[in-house]
Amino acid sequence: MKTSKNNNLKRVIVDFKKLTNTIMDLLVAKYPDGYNEDDIIVFRNAQNEVVECVEVKTDDTFYLVKISKRLVAAMEDYDEDSNGDDGNEIPEESDLV
Repeated sequence: MKTSKNNNLKRVIVDFKKLTNTIMDLLVAKYPDGYNEDDIIVFRNAQNEVVECVEVKTDDTFYLVKISKRLVAAMEDYDEDSNGDDGNEIPEESDLV
């Protein structure tokens, strides 16, 4: 009997307040234009509250990141910061003439 590779992954639910740069990098890479309704995983937690998450994976961990307005804003800000002008850009060919 074959086992899925996902069965060996740690499963971690992460709140916005506990996001690391690594997880944020994964989120922005997986959802560069934001996530949509089809990307959202909905379940009830131990307190019977509805929780909405999006998923990202590393080699050893399956993260469910809780969705909130603050997460959306953080992803947008993070993406803008990482694509900002850091002075190390390669000049366009037309700029060299």
